[in-house]
Amino acid sequence: MDSDRKNVPRLRQVTNIQRATSTKARESWQMFTIMAEFIESAERLSELRPAVSIFGSARIRPDNPYYALGADIARRLSDEGFAVISGGGPGIMEAANKGAFEGKSPSVGLNIELPHEQSSNTWQNISLSFRHFFARKVAFVKYADAYVILPGGFGTLDELTEVLVLIQTGKSHRIPVILVGTAFWRGLLDWFRTQLVADGMIAAEDMELVQVIDEAANVVDAIFAFYEARDLVPAETDRQTGSFL
Repeated sequence: MDSDRKNVPRLRQVTNIQRATSTKARESWQMFTIMAEFIESAERLSELRPAVSIFGSARIRPDNPYYALGADIARRLSDEGFAVISGGGPGIMEAANKGAFEGKSPSVGLNIELPHEQSSNTWQNISLSFRHFFARKVAFVKYADAYVILPGGFGTLDELTEVLVLIQTGKSHRIPVILVGTAFWRGLLDWFRTQLVADGMIAAEDMELVQVIDEAANVVDAIFAFYEARDLVPAETDRQTGSFL
């Protein structure tokens, strides 16, 4: 019955013309800023292949062993021909950019505007600024041929689970996902097995989507081994669509 239908308001039905116009303008402008971020990232990064995205805590200080490890991994990747993409901020992000900057390949920072923690580091050959988290996350995944994740907080876990979901559901091609720091990640991976796998929330083979490595040289070797085992060569059509695989 019509009297039982819920009242779902629509913007076109707003009788206050000034309010409706203001709302439309605000929403439209936000859409344009999002589009601009996608366009700029495509313009600056689409030919930057191969590349590796490195994640980790913004709160880790330069005297932390993980900072030195992150810089070492990034430097080795850069010298092997991989552009290194990080969040452009302090902590592990800075370590990744610094290591890549000192290497042979580009150091990329995908900076985000935040009320605290985030401030751009100076070790960036290519620096992009984002207002929208999801546009930034698309760039992290779209232009990466591997993910390297060092210890971090909610943001790091968000990036980790994001790429795992995309690979698990077939929305992204399979790429190496490497967790650095056995001691840090052991508890989370044990929980994956004892809760998620045991309760049928994920399949047992989903655990194969990640590997844990502690040594910088072994991280680089694992990425090369992944692609050598699959005998993959990036085709021109893959480069045009932004996919290395």
